[in-house]
Amino acid sequence: MADSYYNKEFIIVDRLSYRDIPLLGQLQEIERGDVVVFAPGVSDTRKYFIKRIIGLPGEELKISDGDVFIKRKWETFFEKLNEAQYLSGENLGNTTLRGDKKEVVYQIPENRYFVMGDNRNHSTDSRSCFQSCSIRTEYIKPSEILWKVFIDLWYFSFSSMSFENSDLGIETKPKFFASPAEISY
Repeated sequence: MADSYYNKEFIIVDRLSYRDIPLLGQLQEIERGDVVVFAPGVSDTRKYFIKRIIGLPGEELKISDGDVFIKRKWETFFEKLNEAQYLSGENLGNTTLRGDKKEVVYQIPENRYFVMGDNRNHSTDSRSCFQSCSIRTEYIKPSEILWKVFIDLWYFSFSSMSFENSDLGIETKPKFFASPAEISY
């Protein structure tokens, strides 16, 4: 999810909002733009993934010429997603299926979600079935979503007492209450 989230960053997750709590129900709906942690069950070495919700149940998602388009359940046309608020310049307009810019359309089933990483050029996500389409489908179930990212507290290096990620040679920045989830068309 780089440039939004980096390895070894400290994050605080919300474990309750998406859960069905007796007498209260689900406190919050899963929305487009939410950054979630989930377990797709594809690997023993990569148990958890952190990705952004892009497509909602019953929608159609189209990737065309590097951009992402959504056709909501009640609409008859696709609208281009404005992803500038969370994609870097390198990734904006460069969403492809394994490097191929051909058009591909996904029909998201009811009760399933389509997720993608913010580092689109190097992300294992719904486009690749999280490693292999022979193991699972492109879509994640609500029961696979464990947590919503609530606060990103940056990467902090105790050895240099700085917010510089020494592995990447970059300074990280805080994202309180997750990265921007507001999606505008």
